[in-house]
Amino acid sequence: MGGCSGPYSALDPAGPSAAGAAGLWWAMVGFATVTLIAVVSLWLYALRRRPRQWSQEQARRVHNRWIIGGGLVLPVTSITLLLAFGIPIGHRMLPLPLADSEVVRIDVTARQWWWDVSYPDSGIRLRDELHIPAGTPVDLHLTSDDVIHSFWVPRLGGKLDMLPGRTNVLRLQADEPGLYHGQCAEFCGIGHAHMKFTVRAHAPSEYAAWLEGATGDE
Repeated sequence: MGGCSGPYSALDPAGPSAAGAAGLWWAMVGFATVTLIAVVSLWLYALRRRPRQWSQEQARRVHNRWIIGGGLVLPVTSITLLLAFGIPIGHRMLPLPLADSEVVRIDVTARQWWWDVSYPDSGIRLRDELHIPAGTPVDLHLTSDDVIHSFWVPRLGGKLDMLPGRTNVLRLQADEPGLYHGQCAEFCGIGHAHMKFTVRAHAPSEYAAWLEGATGDE
């Protein structure tokens, strides 16, 4: 449990996408724990129970019940519950058009072994850092200049691969102003472990002031 906290913990969410993923993780852990307890309990019961004298027909019915229950009902129920929770959460992570708010666009190009960040609406260009407004959805247009990389800010959302010649869009949102840490999540060569970046979430007024001051390359 030592990895359940800290700047790279996906279980300490600071945005809606990360909160959905963390909630789904806890639900899966709870279901897996209940299933494990049930299986171990049945195993202990089977070791301690007295043998019964069953006819061939009775034995066949019991075996069929276990096959249907353990081989069909349990996995179908598990998958159905997982999809019932996972599909809505995944849908909320998609960069779908929003009717009630404006989405900020930031272009990120991964290179061995650094991050090229640009703001197409203002001409700002950064290295290994992003600045975003808190409480506002941000669409990151992700691509790679060389090999496959993966963009991941654990406290703000899921990870997304960055492929050469292709642009993928990842939507993130920070609930509160603060500093969040990111990491390349796909092995990309000798400098992979040090391919890190930061995301600074500003209050809306502070973000507007930062945009005015941060013109050109930085």
